[in-house]
Amino acid sequence: MKQSIFEIRSNVKLTDTAYKMVLAGDTSAITASGQFVNIKLEGLFLRRPISICDYDDETFTIIYKVVGKGTEAMAEMTPGTKLDILTGLGNGYDLSLVGEKTVLMGGGIGVPPMYNLAKKLIAAGKKIQVILGFNTASEVFYEEEFKALGCSVTVTTVDGSYGVKGFITTPLEQMDYDYFCTCGPEPMLKAVYKATKTSGQMSFEERMGCGFGACMGCSCKTITGYKRICKEGPVMKKEEILWEN
Repeated sequence: MKQSIFEIRSNVKLTDTAYKMVLAGDTSAITASGQFVNIKLEGLFLRRPISICDYDDETFTIIYKVVGKGTEAMAEMTPGTKLDILTGLGNGYDLSLVGEKTVLMGGGIGVPPMYNLAKKLIAAGKKIQVILGFNTASEVFYEEEFKALGCSVTVTTVDGSYGVKGFITTPLEQMDYDYFCTCGPEPMLKAVYKATKTSGQMSFEERMGCGFGACMGCSCKTITGYKRICKEGPVMKKEEILWEN
């Protein structure tokens, strides 16, 4: 974990509620796809944890959804604004476990972590299929960006207004894959858990207190006991997860 000051390079609207922000600064603590950052916002006690969409030696990119006071404030920020941010948080995806024909599944704001992961896997010569799940057409983002990487992309919408009608698991039956990686809300992860027949890695979205393992405010039940989403996670292996219900 590293605390640094970052400067906003850009902050653009992708959909009615989703924004893409690029920040410049010391990214040396960011080492894996699936890690997250924790952003300090003026007037708010708790930092806001947000997953990393992409990163390089000078910048990182986040995509966030406006859902409350913190993200509302972020949406109004302009280039040049400086933010106090903790980076290098959480354990990301273990690329050494990924198969040759991997399917990546992102639901809503769980889509962003899949982007850097796809980029790395394609660079390693893996065949990547991507499923992006949304509620409706107006929420869809980053379809073209994944296609530009060379991914085979399927978009699902619950109401059928764009792409395949149904949930993120709907196209799985027709796909040939030997491994999966996913990120999204818990109901989606449970559905993916039941629908997949292979090993995989699942990244949890969870409300957090400290964001670095001090408070046990976020946890997941596993075969070896409770693990903290912010510290031992957010990425967990499918086989270690025990669902509460």
